[in-house]
Amino acid sequence: MNRLNGIKVIDLTQFLSASYTTQTLGDLGAEVIKIERPVKGEVYRAYGPKFINGESTSFLSMNRNKKSLALDLKKEDGVKIALRLIEQADIFIENFKPGTLKKYFLDYESVRSINPKLIYCSVSGYGSTGPYADKGGFDLVAQGMSGIMAVTG
Repeated sequence: MNRLNGIKVIDLTQFLSASYTTQTLGDLGAEVIKIERPVKGEVYRAYGPKFINGESTSFLSMNRNKKSLALDLKKEDGVKIALRLIEQADIFIENFKPGTLKKYFLDYESVRSINPKLIYCSVSGYGSTGPYADKGGFDLVAQGMSGIMAVTG
């Protein structure tokens, strides 16, 4: 199934929710380029319980059909490379807390000036506005905040 052949996705995600989104796009034939931090890569590489050759099987599954590129976004050259990739992309997906990518010029306002046709997808725990927008969110936090743990245990 290659329905998304010719679509280029830049993936600046970690852990599950947004990484699953880019995994699905890759499964459907999009070219997905995952940007990871230098040396250690995405933190999910080290999460168990199962490992193959030192890499998390969960990470390997969630990041199948993706190319990977290590960039240091704290350095000007790393940001320049990321922006060149975004300039040629169709979709950019990130899952940082709102406002985090502004200091790297990778926020929506910054990248739309170099690629106005880009689809910019931001996945965060509590959205981009509201009283909890600046808080990180994970599955257990969402379960606790919603009360669903009372039902599921």
